[in-house]
Amino acid sequence: MSDQTLALDGLQSLASGSFTFAERVNYLKKYGVHSQAFSTLQPGMQYFDMPGVGYIAYMRKWGGTFVLSDPVCAPDQFAVILEQFHNRFPNASYIQVSKAVVDVLHLRFGLYGTQFGCESRIDLRKWSLSGKKKQILRTALNQAKKKNITVKERFSDDHTREISEAWIRTRKCKSNEIRFLIRPMEMDYRENERHFYAYEDGKAVGFIYFDPIYLNNEIISYVPNISRANADFKQGIFYTLMLRAMEVFKAEGVPFIDLGLIPMSLDRAIEHQESRMLKKLEHLVYEKGNFLYNFKGLEFTKSRFRGEQFKTYCCHKRAIPALEFLAMFKLTRLI
Repeated sequence: MSDQTLALDGLQSLASGSFTFAERVNYLKKYGVHSQAFSTLQPGMQYFDMPGVGYIAYMRKWGGTFVLSDPVCAPDQFAVILEQFHNRFPNASYIQVSKAVVDVLHLRFGLYGTQFGCESRIDLRKWSLSGKKKQILRTALNQAKKKNITVKERFSDDHTREISEAWIRTRKCKSNEIRFLIRPMEMDYRENERHFYAYEDGKAVGFIYFDPIYLNNEIISYVPNISRANADFKQGIFYTLMLRAMEVFKAEGVPFIDLGLIPMSLDRAIEHQESRMLKKLEHLVYEKGNFLYNFKGLEFTKSRFRGEQFKTYCCHKRAIPALEFLAMFKLTRLI
């Protein structure tokens, strides 16, 4: 991109009050520490941009506004941009946000901040496969070796759509790929995305797409946002792919790997800003809602890596945001 084009983009940005795509990517690379920051650039997103600060990414459904992740800005600017956004969208719901965002929205505007699930981060500098609690990971690797499974990093498509469509037919939600909470497999922006494929007898049987997590223009972590496996191969592919990728990232000096959202994995304790009714409903969804999504299976799989877990929240105006959650499930294509 030429200097003249960048200058023109900048003038257009100032005139329209919104960032150019290049400007938004610059904010991502400086402040994109949230596991969903890269996903804020998925198709269909709308943006609330604040020059010199950063942006908030959201989608709309049935008249509702749904924010994904923390604002992409410096943490000490959360209050500034959230106040401006709230003034424009006072009824917005915020999905998969940190406690820092909850504190601003609850203290300033009285919104509830109820746990939505948890996330997990692994410090690769301390990572090892040893220990009784990681036996299932070692077993998966041994099974893969017996089946002559190999893992290679590739960026070119290798039966990706074929594997994905077969995988989706085995899922609880068969009609479409989930979006919003999980960014689509095909995006226009793919810089620093990493792809690892598993092969059995030379044929691709599974893959994981990793998205970068940034801080101050450095990649500090990766998160596995898209993972698929051949429907005929059910044992250990995810573990095998993850372990190989972790080995590669560790060798490159990347300090962390994030495992992303574990939805409905909740602490039983109620925090003061949480909606008791909503949290009870979420516990019920976790116990009875596996026909919607494999909550328990995902929690079990990610827990095997023994990462450090931390809570993630949703912020909402009403104690029971029934219509909002229905709209969000429709937005994400869960229903």
